[in-house]
Amino acid sequence: MSGVPSSGMDDDGRVERFLRAKLRSAGEQVAQAQDAYRRAKHASAVDLPIDDGGNARIVCRRYAEQRAVAIDADGQPDCYDAGHPDCEGCLEDIREGRIETWSP
Repeated sequence: MSGVPSSGMDDDGRVERFLRAKLRSAGEQVAQAQDAYRRAKHASAVDLPIDDGGNARIVCRRYAEQRAVAIDADGQPDCYDAGHPDCEGCLEDIREGRIETWSP
């Protein structure tokens, strides 16, 4: 029978690629959700407002701008630059609950 696509390996290969792509996508979504949860947990531990991605809404002392940043388990923002006086002051303010924050 010419002109009739054969089933078998070609269909199995397409199905397998489709399923692998869907599983990979689901795995990435789970990883993103876990990361957002972790960031929100750390930000809420130091009582900071957070965005939908779990990032803390703080005002950067170094650049005087609003930022949404991840906060680690030690209360340190991911933009922290050790040794910089503004960053050191920001870290101290976060830990003491007096950091300037913002809301949308």
